[in-house]
Amino acid sequence: MYEPIRTKSVHSTMAGTPSDFPHRSREEELDIQLAGHLAALLAVTDELRALSPSTDLDTAAERLAAQVSRLRGGRTPLRAAPASAGDPAALHRRAHTLAGRALVVAASRADTAAAILAAQRMDAHTAALSGPKAYSTAR
Repeated sequence: MYEPIRTKSVHSTMAGTPSDFPHRSREEELDIQLAGHLAALLAVTDELRALSPSTDLDTAAERLAAQVSRLRGGRTPLRAAPASAGDPAALHRRAHTLAGRALVVAASRADTAAAILAAQRMDAHTAALSGPKAYSTAR
């Protein structure tokens, strides 16, 4: 009914040959993901700094930039000029969400420094959303 296949399968010949493109390890993927979340958190932190300058936000931005730089092999993160208008509450909610994502990835890759920083930022943004004391509990 059907004629038998006379050539080798493409899949069987590809199985034994090395790949032509590089693959990243799980750790490298997690580093990239964590650096992305922290860089996004840094951008929101810079926006918050433009709206309501504080030493806590300045310190947080420096620490976030240092972590992103470490994860990216020493390359400093790009810093955009933030807009001077916006809703601080919405930015704090966004920053809290980004810090939570960073915390999950940092915990997954067992990066204690990044996990502590992300948890501290979550606490700071929760405090900023919950009352007038704004940044008093932030570290």
